[in-house]
Amino acid sequence: MKITRVGSTPSMVGPADWFTGNVRVDSLFPPDGGRHSNGGAVTFEPGARTRWHTHPSGQTILIIQGVGWVQRDGEAVEEIRPGDVVFFEAGEKHWHGASAQVGMMHIAITEVVNGKAVEWLEPVTDAQYRK
Repeated sequence: MKITRVGSTPSMVGPADWFTGNVRVDSLFPPDGGRHSNGGAVTFEPGARTRWHTHPSGQTILIIQGVGWVQRDGEAVEEIRPGDVVFFEAGEKHWHGASAQVGMMHIAITEVVNGKAVEWLEPVTDAQYRK
């Protein structure tokens, strides 16, 4: 058994090569001790979002608060709210973030494959972001 105490890992500002807008990332658990997944709490201010990206083994996000938007490549933007759970398939190009007027927080869980959990791609343009 391993207990990861709150505050044992400092919050980090979401890097500009991963996100657009103001984002805070709080690591919840790393892929260590035989575990192949990692988890983080990600807080997006209104208008903030990820870049387009993929995951080698998919990603699950659990919406905790606020209102967000998600989109997979080639499909319409969808609204997400607290209690919603979104699973992105392995290799599925997508983005997620807050709505334009309301912030959003989610828990993200990803599997690490050959040392990699995500492939960051191009930014989501303002035109793509507007629904």
